[in-house]
This record gives sequence, structure tokens and C-alpha cells, in this order.
Amino acid sequence: MVSGEHEWQGSLDDGGQPAELASEHAPPDTAKQRATEWVDDHDTESRDSRPALGERGGPASWSPDEPDAPVALARPGFDDARWSYLYKSGDTEYAAATPAEGQVAAANRRMRSAPVADIHGPFIHAPVWSWDVATYFWLGGMASGSAFAALACDVAGDHRSAAIARKVALGAVAPAPILLIADLGRPERFLNMTRILKPRSPMNTGAWCLVAFSGSGGLAVAADLIGRPRTARAAGALTALLGSYLGSYTGVLLACTAVPLWAGSRTILGPAFIATASATGAAATRLVLVASGLPHGHPTRRALGTIETASMLSELAISAFGERRLGDAARALRSGRPGIYFRTAKSLVALGLSLRLVARRTGSREHDLASVVYLAAGLWFRFAWVYAGQTSATDDAAVAAMGRGRRALQDAQTERREARASSTWRSPLPLPDAVRRGYSEAIRLISLGVERRLWRLRKPLRG
Repeated sequence: MVSGEHEWQGSLDDGGQPAELASEHAPPDTAKQRATEWVDDHDTESRDSRPALGERGGPASWSPDEPDAPVALARPGFDDARWSYLYKSGDTEYAAATPAEGQVAAANRRMRSAPVADIHGPFIHAPVWSWDVATYFWLGGMASGSAFAALACDVAGDHRSAAIARKVALGAVAPAPILLIADLGRPERFLNMTRILKPRSPMNTGAWCLVAFSGSGGLAVAADLIGRPRTARAAGALTALLGSYLGSYTGVLLACTAVPLWAGSRTILGPAFIATASATGAAATRLVLVASGLPHGHPTRRALGTIETASMLSELAISAFGERRLGDAARALRSGRPGIYFRTAKSLVALGLSLRLVARRTGSREHDLASVVYLAAGLWFRFAWVYAGQTSATDDAAVAAMGRGRRALQDAQTERREARASSTWRSPLPLPDAVRRGYSEAIRLISLGVERRLWRLRKPLRG
């Protein structure tokens, strides 16, 4: 832009606004003509190219070349930039319309639920877990279920069966550290997981629970062997308490990831895994009791068989509910190798139930075969969930839908809270948002305090 002394000065009207250009000054109609005729006509020797501010080729001096000199083709007040997307509503004439209250938020919610035409992934890396992790999940669940069976036998007064169940629990959990080390690659990585205690990390607390479960289970078996029944029962009760976490934390661990299948099943994975743990633990304990000579018709054998069937039916119902609730994200459970595992597991549960119904009329062999079938069903359920997670992580559409779904869920929760706040109805036991936030904050501070305390206790040991 140049000062008012050049040839364009006459193009400004009295109000400082650009006037209509003469025909000889108008740009050519086509891009080709503008690239040739118009450019050729720009002669830097015959036209005044002095800048309005500063010296040519130098920095501006923040003062015009002549006081109050108008700038050619410029509108005052930045009005010539009214078309620019850089200016907000109200700054220019471009976006003078003001949306109604909540209109933009409503449009955003509609677009979050709208289908996405083009999805460019991958968004996340697929988990690298394989058969060793799935087998660890199965054995850890079996050990937990056997600890439950031992506690139940002690409560019922069958201490012999309880002692056998505690041995089954210890035998099932013994390969678990080996499988974890095989997955991690080096033994020191497993030891690094137990250097600190992080209550907010399911993987860290799971490693600690595995160590504590193995220790209390070993103590209970040792007490049985040296003839200390009270110590054995107390240690067995502690083992069962730890088993309630060991059998379910693996499902919680999966649900804490960004894999659509696992994250979408966060409400059912924990209960489903504990149901399978109870079934496989009861089945393994029952088979060992039968092999040890427990007679046919013994109440413990019948009770364990009932626990197996009820737990497996619970697993089947929970998995079916979760599969239906997942929607499109459940494709990973229906196709490929995970689909074969999942259908096989469900078929084995149906076969085990049929064998139990037939065994009521024939004898005990069908009962024993049903226990074996339930053990296999639990293993295939674990394989199905682990491998389906790998398939789900590569489904870019499912990953995108999960991210959009979380935002929609948060918006829906916000709307419900606002509706409750504006309503005159109050529940008999109101729980204000401030109380809920205070509870969450207290849990966070307690977790951090526990971590800091353990760190201080560990420092003298390291020194």
C-alpha cells in the first residue's frame, strides 16, 4: 500500500471509501490474462511504490509518510476484512448472526452420533498378549475358585475336602508367575512390578495380589501338612479373600484399556471373570476330590457340581448381555478366530448342562465329564476375550465410535444432572455433587498418601 500521492489517490471518494475502478484499471477477466497482460503492465519504474510507512525495504516506523494520509483501497476500521474467518461474530459484518442458547452444543451432540464417512486409522496399537496371558487368566481364576471352595468346605465342616481344595488352589496358581514372566520377556520386569505399590493401577495391584495369594496359599498348605488346622483355616480364609480380587482384577484390567471391545464391556468383565473363576475352581476341586476317593453322593460333590453349573450359566448370561449391549463393537467376538473360541465356549457350556441333566438318571460319569467340559469352557472364554481385544483394536470404525460415544455419554450425564438440579423432586437420601466430588478427591488423596508412605518406608531399606 502506498501513500495518497500515487495514482490510486483519485480512486478514493470523499468518505475515504474505494470508488469504482475505471475500465482501464480493472483486472482482466480470466486467470490467464491476469498472469500475462496485468502483470506485464506493472511497471515499477513509472509508478510510485513508496510505502505508506517507513522506508522501502526497511522496517515500518509506525508513522505515515505524510500526516493523515489515506491509504489507497483500504476501508477504515478493518471493514475490508469482513469476509475473513479469523474474525469472530460481532467483529465484522461476516458473522453478524448470533446462535441461540444451546444451539451450538446441540449441533455438536448431533454430529458426535452421526456416521463418519472417512476414517483414517490406525488410532491405537493392538495389544500383544497371546496364549500365555489368556492361560494365566484361566489359571488365576481357577486358583481363586478353588480357594472359594476350600473356604466353603471349612464352613460346612468338611475339613478334609477343604485341605484338598487348598492344594488345588496352590497348584493352579504355581505356573502363573512363569506365564507372566514369559509374557514380559525377562524375570526382572516382573520384580519391577513389585518394587512399588500403586493402588490406582490394576496391573500393579494384581501383581501384588498374586504374590500375596501365593504366599497365603502356601502357608495354608504348609499348615495342613504339619498338622496345624486352625492356622490352615485362617490362612485359607485370607487366601479366599485375596482370591476375590485375583479372580476379577484381570477383567478390570482389560476394561481400563482403550480397546473398544474391552472398554465397552467395563460393567460386565469383572463379574464375568469371577463367575468363570468360581466355575473352574469348583470343577477342578471336584475332579481332584473324586480322584482322591470321595464317594458318590457325598454332599460336597453335589454342592460343587451345583456351583459349577450355576457359575457357568451366569458367565453365559453375562457374556450374552454384554455382547448385545456392545452393538457393532461386538463384531470382534463373532468373527475370525475369537468368534470360533467364543462359540466353542458357549457350546461347551450347553454340553456341560446337558450332561448334568443326563447324569441325574444314569450315574456319576456324566457328572465328571461335565466338570471337564466346564474347565475347557472357561479356558475358551478367556481365549475369546483376549484375542477378540486384538481384533477390536484394529477396527478403526469401532475405535472412532467409542471415542464419540464417550463424549455423547458425558453429555447425556450432564443433561441428567442439570435436569435433576432444575427439578423440584428430591430423593429421600440426596447425594449432592459436592459430596461426590469430595469422595472422589478423598480417595485420590488417600491413594497418593499410601504411595508416599510406602516410598518413605522403602528408602531406609534401599539405603
